[in-house]
Amino acid sequence: MGVDSQVGQMMPSVVVQCPYCGETIELLVEDSEDVQEYVEDCQVCCRPIAVRAALEDGELQVRVCAEND
Repeated sequence: MGVDSQVGQMMPSVVVQCPYCGETIELLVEDSEDVQEYVEDCQVCCRPIAVRAALEDGELQVRVCAEND
C-alpha cells in the first residue's frame, strides 16, 4: 500500500490585512496550483475577501482585496 505524499504536509500560511476592518489575519493557502482565486471571509469582521494566490518565480505571492474591487 502506497503512502500519499501530501499526508503530513501543511499548507503554507500567510499574514494579510483585511481590506475592510484592517485587522491582520492569517490565511492557509494551497500552493500546489500556479494561480488560484477564491473568496474567504475575514476571521474578524466576517466580510468576504477576494484572495489571489500565485506562484511567481517559485515564490508564493498572495494579494487580497474587497470582494467587489
